[in-house]
Amino acid sequence: MVAELNDLFGLNISRDMLRRFLKSLGYSWKRMRKSLKSKQTPEEYEKKLSELKQLIELNKGGYIDLFFADESGFNMQGCIPYAWQPKGEYIHITPSKTPGTQVFGLMSLDNRLEAYTCKGSMNSDMAIAFINDFNKSRTCPTAIVIDNAPIHHSDKFHEQVAKWKQEDLHIFFLPTYSPHLNPIEILWRMVKYEWLPYENLKSQEELDIALEEILNDFGTKYTINFKELDDIVVSNIYT
Repeated sequence: MVAELNDLFGLNISRDMLRRFLKSLGYSWKRMRKSLKSKQTPEEYEKKLSELKQLIELNKGGYIDLFFADESGFNMQGCIPYAWQPKGEYIHITPSKTPGTQVFGLMSLDNRLEAYTCKGSMNSDMAIAFINDFNKSRTCPTAIVIDNAPIHHSDKFHEQVAKWKQEDLHIFFLPTYSPHLNPIEILWRMVKYEWLPYENLKSQEELDIALEEILNDFGTKYTINFKELDDIVVSNIYT
């Protein structure tokens, strides 16, 4: 970039000069963020966002119960968390190629969580079975917010959506390419980057034990205050 500016404008600036100039304008050097916004359909996004806000209000008013569902994988290979480390020293995490643990979670904004785990890949049959089990304990009309993963759009899953609707269990699909509208993504982030003690884990078995403890204690020992979170999902749907 420095060379291009010098050639284009006949200048003689250095990289340090450019860095200081950009800082004076309020720029900072930081990692870019991944975004799927360019793939969204604006009309669909706004319509679905409005409907999601209505579900939030119905939940606040006590008319329905509202849960946010999603799957996430946990293993020794895929997550390298940040940690405070002495200068010049590093905390080492032992990687493992053993199959990870998949979690299907249904979470409310008041910190209730129903979590189901399995080994290997999650599929439609598993998702259906987990929601059917969740359905047994419901006590009022309920909506489940879920993304557009392929396993949520199989023929089997859509057949179940119609059956669940007859039982007053409603499936609400988020707009496409909008994972940021699902608050359970915050839960996965907290588990992976703050609550799981990766630096002390030596195997997938130890990870599974720690993960199970977190999932079981969510809502008591582990909580998220969604109202106070400075997060895009909160600013979009919870305020």
